[in-house]
Amino acid sequence: MRVPLPAAMITTLSPMQSSRMKSAIIGTMIMLLTPWMAGCSAIRLGYANGPQLAWWWLDGYVDFSREQTPAAQQAIDRWFDWHRSSQLSEYAALLASAQAPMMEPTTGAQACRWQGRIRDQLEPALERAIVEFADLLPGLGEAQFKHLERSYAKRNDEMRNDFLQPDAQTRERESVKRAVDRAEQLYGSLEANQVLLIARGVAASPFNPDAWIAERQRRQQDTLQTLRRLVAERADRDTRHAALRALLARTERSPDPDYRAYQIRLTQYNCGLAAQIHNATTAAQRQKARERLKGWEEDLRALAAPAL
Repeated sequence: MRVPLPAAMITTLSPMQSSRMKSAIIGTMIMLLTPWMAGCSAIRLGYANGPQLAWWWLDGYVDFSREQTPAAQQAIDRWFDWHRSSQLSEYAALLASAQAPMMEPTTGAQACRWQGRIRDQLEPALERAIVEFADLLPGLGEAQFKHLERSYAKRNDEMRNDFLQPDAQTRERESVKRAVDRAEQLYGSLEANQVLLIARGVAASPFNPDAWIAERQRRQQDTLQTLRRLVAERADRDTRHAALRALLARTERSPDPDYRAYQIRLTQYNCGLAAQIHNATTAAQRQKARERLKGWEEDLRALAAPAL
């Protein structure tokens, strides 16, 4: 498959493609799985501090009690130990396989296939997160669910501020800025004609922030209802695992057929736009992206190496 990985990364990292990260129980783990957007030194530093960062993030949502804290921190530590030893080398191999084709043009269909490959690469980490953190559920109480509701509401307000500005020109300008930033993290500085291409692509995008935030709220309510039910029913471990897997499936594939159709349309559009952006880059920019992939690969291999 002769398709550069960065084209798929641009679509994968767009806000509309992050639906796997919505469960507070497993979301904090997944936010640390994709170091594509950081510089090499930031990858190593961020991953080294991953357990602490994950704890702060998850506790910010759930507000663990003093008695619950040790078990939650131990679950995070176990997840990172497993992830470092079994997953980082797989991510490094994926990056390595993308370096040679980096100088080649691509298509939207190829970018979408790479996006699927990246998604598949994350599946084991999601499954492991379910296994590790399902055991924390029985200890949660209604006060913590209320805290989670408030956390959701706060972050929804932040998302509205970022994506639903009242002024249409401001909203589009911020969307273009985000897209340019993502592209420049891969290719380096863009030229004026490339920024214009992105601006036109953003203006024509089917992205609907109202629909996206409404779906986000549906997922949040689904998460809260699922967690409350599991606690109230004193569900056993197998039941908890099955319920969390089903929740994750509904997060990935909305039960709303209209939203699913919109999501497919948006994904295909984003893949096509990512391919256009890549095909508009210069040889020097593609070489820059190739070098960054190499650096990220080396960082992941170094992190995966057993300590001496």
